[in-house]
Amino acid sequence: MKAVELDKVFNPREFEDRIYQLWMDGRFFSPDEAKTEPYVIVIPPPNVTGVLHLGHGLNNSLQDVLIRYHRMLGKRALWLPGTDHAGIATQNVVEKQLRAKGVSRRDLGREKFLEEAWKVKDAHHAIITDQLKKIGSSCDWERERFTLDDGLSHAVREVFVSLYEKGLIYRGNYLINWCPSCGTALSDDEVEHQEIHGKLYRYFYPLTDGTGRIEVATTRPETMLGDTAVAVNPADERYTALVGRTVTLPLVGREIPIVADAYVDSSFGTGAVKVTPAHDVNDREIGFRHKLDEINILNPDGTLNENVPERYRGLTAIDARKRVIEDLTEQGFFLGAKDHDHQIGHCYRCDSRIEPYLSEQWFVRMKPLAEKAYRAWETGEVRFYPKRWENTYKNWLNEIRDWCISRQLWWGHRVPVWYCDDCEHMTVTREDPVSCEKCGSAAIRQDEDVLDTWFSSWLWPFSTLGWPEATDDLATYYPTTTLVTAYDIIFFWVARMIMAGMEFMGKAPFRDVYMTPLVRDKQGRKMSKSLGNGIDPLEIVDEFGADALKFTIAFLSVQGQDLLIDKDTFGVGSRFANKIWNATRYLMMNLEGRTFIPIDRIEPTQIDRWILHRLNVAADAVATAMESYRFNDASSAVYEFFWNEFCDWYIEASKLGLASEDENEKNRTVSMLVAILRESLALMHPFMPFITEEIYQKLATAVGAEAGAAAAALIVARYPEHKPEWDAPEAASRFSSLQELVRLVRTLRSEFTIPPGSTVRFDVVIESGFDAAEYFVEHVAVIESLTGAAGVAFVSEKPAAHGTIAVVGTGFEAYVYVRDAIDVNAAIERLEKARGKAQAQLDVIEKKLANPGFLANAGEEIVAREHEKRNELTRKIEKMVGYLAELSQ
Repeated sequence: MKAVELDKVFNPREFEDRIYQLWMDGRFFSPDEAKTEPYVIVIPPPNVTGVLHLGHGLNNSLQDVLIRYHRMLGKRALWLPGTDHAGIATQNVVEKQLRAKGVSRRDLGREKFLEEAWKVKDAHHAIITDQLKKIGSSCDWERERFTLDDGLSHAVREVFVSLYEKGLIYRGNYLINWCPSCGTALSDDEVEHQEIHGKLYRYFYPLTDGTGRIEVATTRPETMLGDTAVAVNPADERYTALVGRTVTLPLVGREIPIVADAYVDSSFGTGAVKVTPAHDVNDREIGFRHKLDEINILNPDGTLNENVPERYRGLTAIDARKRVIEDLTEQGFFLGAKDHDHQIGHCYRCDSRIEPYLSEQWFVRMKPLAEKAYRAWETGEVRFYPKRWENTYKNWLNEIRDWCISRQLWWGHRVPVWYCDDCEHMTVTREDPVSCEKCGSAAIRQDEDVLDTWFSSWLWPFSTLGWPEATDDLATYYPTTTLVTAYDIIFFWVARMIMAGMEFMGKAPFRDVYMTPLVRDKQGRKMSKSLGNGIDPLEIVDEFGADALKFTIAFLSVQGQDLLIDKDTFGVGSRFANKIWNATRYLMMNLEGRTFIPIDRIEPTQIDRWILHRLNVAADAVATAMESYRFNDASSAVYEFFWNEFCDWYIEASKLGLASEDENEKNRTVSMLVAILRESLALMHPFMPFITEEIYQKLATAVGAEAGAAAAALIVARYPEHKPEWDAPEAASRFSSLQELVRLVRTLRSEFTIPPGSTVRFDVVIESGFDAAEYFVEHVAVIESLTGAAGVAFVSEKPAAHGTIAVVGTGFEAYVYVRDAIDVNAAIERLEKARGKAQAQLDVIEKKLANPGFLANAGEEIVAREHEKRNELTRKIEKMVGYLAELSQ
C-alpha cells in the first residue's frame, strides 16, 4: 500500500464540487435498472421564484439521507426533482418588475406578459437547482420536471376534463375568498387567519314606519351598504313583534326586511344581525333561506363599486369604514364602539386582508374524492410519521369544503373551457377546439382564468412519471415510497395528492408521509424575514461544508419536535467532519509499505471481534431508526460508532500493533483499520456524503488492487448490514469490562489533574468468578497503553502501601498509586477547598428541602431536581473525604 497525505486542515471547499461532478459524470443519481425493488421519493417542488431557505435545507437534506441510504441498500432508488410554477408568487414578481418600469400587465398584454414570466422562471430555476446541488442533493436531474412543462400540462388538462365529465368540476356564482392585492380568488386553505385588535361597532336602523328602531353590532360597518336584511333569533322575545316588518337602511335609504333565523346568537352583541349575503358566508346562507337579494359592493381591487352611494365609491374598505362611521355619527345613528379581538383572513402569499366576494368561479366537488383518501388512511395504505398528524388529516377530510380552483391570473394552466359568442355553449375539451362543438361557429373564446397552482402539484407523484401515458417509469416507480414534507401543507398538498392518486391511479401515491420539524431560532421563534433570524443554507455550506449542514439537521431532527437552531449549531456537524478527516489522515500515514490483507483472511483478535460486533450493533441501530424515520437516532448511532468506538477505542488500542516489531502484525493491524474505516465510511455516507466519498476515493488509490473488487464510488457501494459471523457478544462484554477499568482510572487521573505525559501504576484485585479475569491479563499491554500506566499488576488483595486510591468496578477493584504522580500537599489543599465548597452548596439545598413553604409551593419537578442535587453533592463529598483519608495517611 501507499501512504496518502491528506491536507492538515479539513477544507470541504476543496473537494465538494469535484465530488458532486464525479457523481454526475458516473450517472450515479439515476436508478440502477439492474435492481428490482424500487425506492422512490418525489421532491416537494420549490417555487420557481424563490431561493432555498433553511426549511428547504432541512427537507432536502433528510430526503437525501433517505435516498442515499436506500440506494446503498441495493434498491432501484429514484429521487425525482422539479420546480413549481407558483402562479400567484411568480405573477407578483413579474408585475413588480413591470411596475418598476411604469408598465402594467394590461399594458403589456397576455402573450408578452407570459414571455416575461418565463424569463423569471428560467433565471430563478437555475439558482434553485444550483443550490440543491450545493447542499449535495442526489436527485436524478435527467428526470427533472416543471409543473408547466408540456407533459404536466397534458396531465392537468386530462384531469380537469375527466373530473368535469364525472360531475366533480362545476362552475358557479359563489362567495369566495378574494385577495384584492393579488386580484384573484383563493381556496379556503390559502387563507391564513390572524388575530386582529379591532372594534365592535353599534348603530341602529329605524323602522320604516317610524315607530321604533333595531340595534345591530358589527366589526365591518362598511358592509352595511350591501345589507339586504336584519336577522334575529325566532326565540328572542325582544324582537318577536318586529319580525316581518322593515327598516330603512341609513346612508342608502333602501327598505330591508327583519327576518327570523335560528343561526343568530341572541347573546352576541344586540342579538340582531345585519345581513350582507354578498360578503359573508353565513349571511349568504341566511339569504338563501329567506330569498334575499345579493348586492356586491366591491370592485376586484377591493374598492367600493357603483352599487353604493356615490360618496363611497372608489374608497378602500378601511377608508369607507371611517366615512360610514362619520356619516352614521353625523346623522345620529351611531351608538358607540368597543375593543374587540377577532380573526381576519389574510392572503397566504401577500398577507393582504381577504374579502368575502361574490364571484363566478370553478370548483372541485371534494367529498367523493375525500372519501377515497380517508379509506387510504383507514386501511393503512398511507402512514404518517409522527402518527399524531393522522388526526389532522382525518379531521380535515371529514370537514372538507369544495375547492375553488380558478384564479384571475395569467401565469398558470389556463382553464380548458371555451365559450361560444353565437350560441353561448360551453365546450370543455382535452384539445384546443377551432369551433363550437354545438353550432360550429368559429367565434369561440377561452376562459380567461388559470387553475390554482395546487391543481397541477396535486398530480405530482404520477404526472412526473408520464401519466396519462402508460410509461415504463409510471409502471416501475408508482406508487412512490416516501413523501418528506412540512406539516403546514398537509391540506394544500398532501391530502390532495392522496385524493388524486386514489381517483386516477387507484392507489395512494406514497406509503409513508414524514412530516419534518419546523425550523426555529434558539428563542423558539419561527424564522422569518421580518424578524431577521433566517439562516441561508448556502452560507452554512460556505462556512462549514455541506456535510455539516446535512449531519447537523439529521442529528437534531427528533420526530415531532421543532428544531431550535442558530449558525453555531452547525459546529456539531463540522466537528464530526474534522474528526473523520483527522482520524483518516492518521491511518493513511501508516499505509506506506504495508501489505493489505482482506478481512476474510484475517484471524481476528478479541479486540477486532469487539469492533466488528459493535459495527453490527451500529448497522442494526441505523436500520431500525431509518425504518421509522428517526433521523436523530440513526445519525447518533453513526456518530457514536465512529467517534467513540472506532476512534477513541479501536484506533487507540491498535497503536500497539502499529508499533510492533512484527511486520505481519503491522500488516494485520493496518488491514483491519482500513477494513473498518471503509465500513465506517459506508455507514456514514448518507449523513456525510462528500467527505466519505472523498476519503473512499483516496483510500482506493492508496490500497489499489490489493483490496480486491470494490464499487466505483461509495455512493453505490453496499450499505453495512448485520453479518452474523461478526456477532461476538462475549468479546463485546469483556471489552466493555476493560473499558470500565480504563474509564475509572482516567477519571481518577482527571480528578487529581495528573498530566497526560505522567505515568501511573495500579494494582487490580479481581473478584472470584469475574468472566473477564483472563481477558484483563491477556490485554494488560492495552490497559497500560489506554490508561497511561507504567505498570499494572494483578494481585489477590488490597495493597498494604498507603496513598493508593481505590476505584471500584463490576467484578474488580483497582488501586492507583496516586501519591507517586502528584504533589500530595497541594492535592490535599485542593480537595479540602472543593469539599468546603460542596458542603456549603449542600447546606443551602438541605435548608430548602427542610422548608415546608418551599415543598408546598415549588412544583414536583423542581423538588425532585433539588433532591438529585443533594444526592449528587453527598456522593461527591463522600468521595473527597475518602480521597483525603487515603492521602493523609
